[in-house]
Amino acid sequence: MVKTKPLEGIKILELGNIVAAPFAGKIFAEFGAEVIKVEEPTKGDPLRNWRVMYEDTSIWWHVQSRNKKSITVNLRDERGQKIIKKLVQKVDVVLENFKPGTLEKWGLGLKDLQAINPSIILTRISGYGQTGPYRHKPGFGSVAEAIGGLRYLTGYPELPPVRVGIAIGDLVAGLYAVIGTLMAIRAREKGVDNKGQLVDVALYESVFSLLEGILPEYNLAGIVRERTGTTLPGIAPSNTYECADGNHVVIGGNGDKIFQRLMKAIGREDIANDSKYATNQGRAANVKFIDDAIENWTKQYPLKMVQKILDDASVPVGPIYGIKEIVNDEHYKTREMIKEVELHDGKKLLVPGIVPKLSETPGEIISNGPKLGEHNEDVFKEYMNFTFEDFKNLKEQGVI
Repeated sequence: MVKTKPLEGIKILELGNIVAAPFAGKIFAEFGAEVIKVEEPTKGDPLRNWRVMYEDTSIWWHVQSRNKKSITVNLRDERGQKIIKKLVQKVDVVLENFKPGTLEKWGLGLKDLQAINPSIILTRISGYGQTGPYRHKPGFGSVAEAIGGLRYLTGYPELPPVRVGIAIGDLVAGLYAVIGTLMAIRAREKGVDNKGQLVDVALYESVFSLLEGILPEYNLAGIVRERTGTTLPGIAPSNTYECADGNHVVIGGNGDKIFQRLMKAIGREDIANDSKYATNQGRAANVKFIDDAIENWTKQYPLKMVQKILDDASVPVGPIYGIKEIVNDEHYKTREMIKEVELHDGKKLLVPGIVPKLSETPGEIISNGPKLGEHNEDVFKEYMNFTFEDFKNLKEQGVI
């Protein structure tokens, strides 16, 4: 029996480029929404040419745009704008990440879309949001990570702040876009007038929302959390430790009972039984002493032995994986987080699996990233009753 996907029947028009909005669109598409990705007619989404290429397409593209339909529309052309307005009549959500004011300039702002379809949900991702004194500034994820407070915390205290290693600001904003859109869909279903609304996601706010208790700590205690390298400030022990074979291991022994098990496992029952270290406050005040005790032990054993001893003691422990280790890890494979797909030429490609796991209506990878304009004919015929002549003329004129 084929199970219905949770978002089946939801139609999303994706106008965004590169990372944030397309990442959100990917998640919608994995769980059954029909995501129609609108691209510029000649070059398409710039992500098609980012990072590592296979033939003439970014390998990343096949992950970021899987399960989507690609159509091409020149949004700067009045005739292209009319096409979008016709499509808006038949979709549930418009998803975009242009600079605020861009859609309004094209006659596609919230009021314009609501006049066409009062039920439309417009999900907008931008650097600083749709309001406020910074709204007109261009915003990239890297800048949002800086102004949102994350970069300040990342790295070692004696060195300049560093990048996390992925486009974390864009990706977190994409997740909030999914959450906000699903909330708006739920609100529309519950409402008596079936009215849509604006979902306003700012990159810097998405980053700022991750900063745990940093704001109230500053407000009430005057504490400014600083970069601390591998340690977890105020929580002990939680750090990275060197093993005898030169590898490093992450150990989290910061729960009271876990700490006791950790100390006994490494032969330091004297510390385990000392009331001074019974709570996190006492351990945090003596973190160097505890970290030194742990690393003195880890340096006596190779990584795998450290893992086995602490696994047997039920202490959170793990190696630091690179992609080579991830690909070969049995748990990743068992959880279907390493999936194999086939490209157009038969080449096999490993891609990340789907998150989250739903027991009854799981997500699915149906197709790889589409070719530019691959679904023009299908979408324009289905949604707009285009004739062959309509299609031919608009293509020749550069509108699609």
